[in-house]
Amino acid sequence: MKERNIWFLSLVAAMGGFLFGYDTAVINGAEKEIQNVFNLSPALHGLVMSSALWGTVIGALFGGRISDRFGRKPTLICVGALYLLSAVWSGVAASATALFIARFIGGLGVGCSSVVAPVYIAEISPTEKRGMMTAIFQLNVVTGMCASQFINMAIAKSGAGAWRWMLGAESVPAFLFFALCFFLIESPRWLTEKDKLLNQIKKPVAFWTSANRKPIFIAIAVALFNQLSGVNAILYYMPRIYEMAGFAASTSMTLSAMTNVFFTVGTLVGMVLIDKLGRKGLLIVGGSGYVFSLFALALSFHFGQGWAASVCLVLFLLSHAIGQGTVIWVLIAEIFPTAVRGQGQSVGAFTHWTMSAIITLVFPIAVDKTIPEVIFGVFGAFMILHLLWAIFCVPETKGKSLEELSIR
Repeated sequence: MKERNIWFLSLVAAMGGFLFGYDTAVINGAEKEIQNVFNLSPALHGLVMSSALWGTVIGALFGGRISDRFGRKPTLICVGALYLLSAVWSGVAASATALFIARFIGGLGVGCSSVVAPVYIAEISPTEKRGMMTAIFQLNVVTGMCASQFINMAIAKSGAGAWRWMLGAESVPAFLFFALCFFLIESPRWLTEKDKLLNQIKKPVAFWTSANRKPIFIAIAVALFNQLSGVNAILYYMPRIYEMAGFAASTSMTLSAMTNVFFTVGTLVGMVLIDKLGRKGLLIVGGSGYVFSLFALALSFHFGQGWAASVCLVLFLLSHAIGQGTVIWVLIAEIFPTAVRGQGQSVGAFTHWTMSAIITLVFPIAVDKTIPEVIFGVFGAFMILHLLWAIFCVPETKGKSLEELSIR
């Protein structure tokens, strides 16, 4: 396959990541107005805010098996349709229940794309560029996040009802992704394994065996630690966190947009380094940044230093982007053999999104019941464990073909 064709196919598949990022971050500019419009308690507010994430749990759980049965291409087409339906319905939702359902549908697309798109890109990429090309998915995630913040900032000026336009604007890139997916070709590795995969679905083989113990452990651990950093809570509630640090609402929206620019820059750095320093190296670098930035953020809140808190948030997102953000989807897509790669990716994505949903649901309640320095201190403590895990438990996968990477 020609390299330019591989790049085109990878970029189209990675557009699912752009919508993943947009859908994840767009809600943070709308969340306060949604709470006021529907008069939601902290608990109900957390439930509505996490609605898409509960959809991602289901999408991640079944996305691998769906793509194994029907192929990567048709699954990505269905993902595009889910994104489009969710965006339109979210923009016109007449009640909190309708918004929950609409966002849940979008979450199904996010969860499924987080399984299928990285696997598709990994399967069509040459070994020496696989890390960077698979990381295009994560680059598109943060680009979508960044774009949503600037769109939110522009739309916020329109006054009451701005949240509808923020959520509904996703329908434009969703339609583009849906249309372009029809130009994808099927993954050659999926076609090679097609009969074996279909036979496994008809007569399932044991996945949870001692033979697969190590890759399963790695997939679950990398996803678990990704969310125990608190990254999705910070991304979903970033304007509110800036307000907690003492900034005005308008300034908080601007700072959120600028912070996401650094997130994008960090991801570009991670993409450049992933095939040089390796997956393990980036996890160690990013993990060290996690520990420093989270404890510094806790101290900033304790001493009431708003600008210090804003710097710490930037450092945190840079650390996440260079480390976990770049590595997670690449590593999970690499460590399982083709015959069970879809299932393996589902296990990692299911863990990731379950933890994300729980943390996003609990965060507003935690903010209501305790002080910010305690919350960020707890995240920092978990990241000490993450750093030790990265140093002592993570294998290096760079420079090996997918066929060589049947980790045992």
